[in-house]
Amino acid sequence: MWNMFTASQRCVSAGPFQTVMQKGRLNHMLFSRMKTTLVEPDKALHGRSSSVLVNPTFHDIFGIPVQKVPENSEVAYFALGCFWGAEKLFWNTPGVTNTAVGYAGGFTPNPTYEEVCSARTGHTEIVKVSYDPTKVSYEKLLKIFFENHDPTQGMRQGNDIGTQYRSAIYTTSPEQLATAQRVRDEFQTAFTRARYGPISTEIAPIGEFYYAEDYHQQYLDKNPFGYCPIHATGVTCN
Repeated sequence: MWNMFTASQRCVSAGPFQTVMQKGRLNHMLFSRMKTTLVEPDKALHGRSSSVLVNPTFHDIFGIPVQKVPENSEVAYFALGCFWGAEKLFWNTPGVTNTAVGYAGGFTPNPTYEEVCSARTGHTEIVKVSYDPTKVSYEKLLKIFFENHDPTQGMRQGNDIGTQYRSAIYTTSPEQLATAQRVRDEFQTAFTRARYGPISTEIAPIGEFYYAEDYHQQYLDKNPFGYCPIHATGVTCN
């Protein structure tokens, strides 16, 4: 359904501004402003009571339900732009035991992809990462996160523009929250040295996480030539 190859094709926005690109530069500016402004809670779409993903849905790499957290694993949530490439980045990380893509940080329960694309849910595209802390630390996952996108871009990553592409870390414990804030501050020093602006990554405890549709799960395994680049800057922090 969404086997697209360019940023402009990857997400077609729904809603009253769907055809705004045909109406001139002013409307284009209004459309862009809407896409990069978080929706107010009372204006968010209503969503639905049930998940858009069948449970169980089996992981193409790990062979277990994407909804499952394996025994002795902990969970982290990372949003770094398009979730297709981000999920692949983490499923290839040694010590990661499961991954799933979905939506979080917004207001609409169980949204569809088209609804998230409309900028009327408040959600960001995010990866749920299950990991074995005896094999890979949370701090190591944070390092991978900050090194594989540009966390200073606000409501975009490269050509992907909108609130759904914002950088975010949602935490599952006070310890994760403190570690994420510390690592962000360390990376801010490195980004400032490299002449980037302030890191805009949202860091907060996880609220509700909603699974994305099945065709998004392990998308780049199903579609190896799909569009979804990693926007690494080359900035690192040791």
